[in-house]
Amino acid sequence: MKNGRIAVPSMHLGGLDGVRAGHFGHCDVFTLIDVKDGEIKEVQTIANREHVQGGCMVPVNLLAGHNVNALIVGGIGMRPLMGFRQVGIDVYHDAVRPDIRPVVEDLIAGKLDQIREDQVCGGGGGH
Repeated sequence: MKNGRIAVPSMHLGGLDGVRAGHFGHCDVFTLIDVKDGEIKEVQTIANREHVQGGCMVPVNLLAGHNVNALIVGGIGMRPLMGFRQVGIDVYHDAVRPDIRPVVEDLIAGKLDQIREDQVCGGGGGH
């Protein structure tokens, strides 16, 4: 990914040197990374909004409203995945590394794969 905005579900204060949340819907904040010409240009965080069971579209709409193009998750349910696809946000998967910076660098370098439907969670908890 050479240009666009990447979102990463993050714990605590987030940021490029922060730690990813295991399941996107239960993160504290989303770290947003603006990429131009394959370089990280700007990093900001936005607070996640509480969503009740079944309210999976709340974070989808939040990120769509912030012009996000790509999302990196460790886990996600089928309903929000479909929601992200509907609004044109590509969802990438890395369930191994907890640090934000290396997975963002991998996505920029084209080393992360989009999540497959057989990798989604049941939702409502850890993966």
